[in-house]
Amino acid sequence: MKKPNLKQQYRVNEQIRGVRDVRIVGDDIESSVVSISKALQMAEQMGVDLVEISPNAEPPVCRLIDYSKFIYQQKKHQKEIKAKQVKVDVKEIRFGPQTDDHDYNFKLKHAQGFLSDGDKVKAYVFFKGRSILFKEQGEVLLLRFAADLEEYGKVEQMPQLEGKRMIMFLAPKKQTGGKKPQESGDVADVPVREKKAPQQKARKEYTGPKVEGEDFDD
Repeated sequence: MKKPNLKQQYRVNEQIRGVRDVRIVGDDIESSVVSISKALQMAEQMGVDLVEISPNAEPPVCRLIDYSKFIYQQKKHQKEIKAKQVKVDVKEIRFGPQTDDHDYNFKLKHAQGFLSDGDKVKAYVFFKGRSILFKEQGEVLLLRFAADLEEYGKVEQMPQLEGKRMIMFLAPKKQTGGKKPQESGDVADVPVREKKAPQQKARKEYTGPKVEGEDFDD
């Protein structure tokens, strides 16, 4: 649906009809209530426009300002609001009440990625049939999930049972340290390679007598 043009949202000057008095405001103007004819006269004397900004007020509020400048300010304000709005997706992670460790760790890794990307996570345990008897076990699982994600997100809604689902929401934390865990993992590989190198060299330099049935070569 196409949004209405800003110029169509405001009445200006002679377009302001059906009112007897208006409250006028503007830069360096003290707010006061005057007749509509007096307000139009003031606008003409100042070389500006009379713009109705609050038609539902009693009396309606009008601003004395150049109409082009007013529309520019409104567009600028709308752009600033839009720029501050951040789209946040909600990713779902589903568990069973008796999820095994392999499946748990797999979903934990995905949740870490979602939260790192700035998305919210909706984690829930689905109870099928008589498994609703294990709702306490489901709550424990979700709380464990939240604790394991403490570095990446914070609990926005504690586990709540809604029908056959126990649901918990996690919101992302602001990331300030980059990908430090991955970097530290790369560094940890270096000592392992250094330890292997001397062992390979020692086997190649063996010069003792070769015993039948044993092979010291690579």
